[in-house]
Amino acid sequence: MKKVIVFGGGTGLSCLLSGLKLFPVEVTTVITVSDDGSSTGVLKKEFDIPAVGDVGKVLLSMANADEDLISLLRYRFHKEGSTLFNHPVRNILLTALIDQKGSLTEAAKYMGSLLNIKGEVLPLTEERAELVGISDENGEEFYGQVSVSQNIRRISRLSYDHNIHVGRKVRKAISEADLIIFSPGSLFTSILPHLIAKAIVKEIEHSDAPIMYISNLVTQPGETDGYNVSDHLKVLNSYLGNRKVDIVVANNAEIDPKIIERYLVTENKTLVALDRENTEALGARIIEDDIFCIEEERIRHKALHTAFLVFSYLMENESE
Repeated sequence: MKKVIVFGGGTGLSCLLSGLKLFPVEVTTVITVSDDGSSTGVLKKEFDIPAVGDVGKVLLSMANADEDLISLLRYRFHKEGSTLFNHPVRNILLTALIDQKGSLTEAAKYMGSLLNIKGEVLPLTEERAELVGISDENGEEFYGQVSVSQNIRRISRLSYDHNIHVGRKVRKAISEADLIIFSPGSLFTSILPHLIAKAIVKEIEHSDAPIMYISNLVTQPGETDGYNVSDHLKVLNSYLGNRKVDIVVANNAEIDPKIIERYLVTENKTLVALDRENTEALGARIIEDDIFCIEEERIRHKALHTAFLVFSYLMENESE
């Protein structure tokens, strides 16, 4: 069975994994743990732990369990003023499991067994880590993922507040992978936090596995305004050391102009255009198709079809 390692965080990653779990591939997912917003940020600070939010979301996206259990873990407390306000049950459970099992890796493993997931979910690091954006122009630092996201245009490079340790399991998964995937998600705060860890870049440089990027469908306000597919690749390549993205999966279908207009007006988001000539000039093979859908009036990746394109690429390579 082919082995795939996926790096990411947030909704885009969860969507991709909900499709990949339906195919005969062995998936290891590595999650960035530097989020400091909402429930995750509160628990991270109070318990001095890595961010658990994205780990919980990914575990649920990969679940093969009773819908009532999944619904329970997704439940978020709504009573304002209470100590549990805005905390989803999954975050509280993972925090308790870290205390019991000794690490987020073991906590995720146990929750994964409860949810009967196929594959493995690993945090990038077991440490509490804060993302730091640095301006080379005046040395100003922006501390924390939320602050970084809000000040991307003033930031020249990303770092952590200390040198983080990447676990053996993560490094081993990279070395054994047949395909390395960077998922859709916030480029600067969900994807690049993996690549500012030196151990990750080093292992990827030593790997023979091709690197695939599943392109975002829309831009991230304040982070990737006006970006097209090649712009995303240029940023990724600048952090990949001696490697570069080999394959990009991108949408080529037209989206209703009314939906595009609503995104622009209400969320200041625009479509990520597939600029084929510039993308191919970067040495990337393009796999393009209709990979978007509308869910609850939001543009999302078609989970099953996007995963099918990934699986098809793996099978194509196997037959060569």
